[in-house]
Amino acid sequence: MLRLCSLFVLILCAPAALAEPSGRIAVIDGDTWDVGGVRVRLHGIDAPEQDQTCTTEQGVPWACGAWVTDRVRALYQGRQATCRAVDRDRYGRIVARCTVAGADAGRRLVGEGLAFAYRRYSTEYVLDEKGAAVNDRGLHGSNVQSPAQFRRSQRAPDPAPAATPSGCAIKGNISPGSGEAIYHVPGQQHYDRTRISPEKGERWFCSEAEARAAGWRRARR
Repeated sequence: MLRLCSLFVLILCAPAALAEPSGRIAVIDGDTWDVGGVRVRLHGIDAPEQDQTCTTEQGVPWACGAWVTDRVRALYQGRQATCRAVDRDRYGRIVARCTVAGADAGRRLVGEGLAFAYRRYSTEYVLDEKGAAVNDRGLHGSNVQSPAQFRRSQRAPDPAPAATPSGCAIKGNISPGSGEAIYHVPGQQHYDRTRISPEKGERWFCSEAEARAAGWRRARR
């Protein structure tokens, strides 16, 4: 009985296995599919974003992201895939290697120049990418920004730090852990690394008396 109870506890505590999607493919973009109704991010490859543009060797811009999606749909839309899960990404998608008719879909997409080897996560398709590049297949016949760089360029820039009011050098910071209002004066241990974000209710003070009157206390160090 004790062994049975121990086994039951182990089963309850074991992490849930990732799904192993299989079924009909609906192409979302070059590296993201719905497979049997499950959202899958293809492992080890990175394709241009839908709205990404590239330029020809003559400098003419063209919609390479939309072109890749159309090409991948022509190859795989409606076909049957079998996928082996590798991980789950921060968006909740299953990251998986998928085969169609027994062939590795990721390898084919990289080999035809429709995606790049995603070296950050895998080097499995690096040689396939090199072969596509040497033969100017697909995207390799154009000037292409890496999809990862394109995504970074589309993110909103970090807000500029609040300017220091003239003569007011005391930093009124709100502790992220406790929510306590604490002020730092020049020369204290954490003064230089403390950043003021007015949108969070933080502010500058011109004197310690002003800070205390507003409800802030002096930092201990």
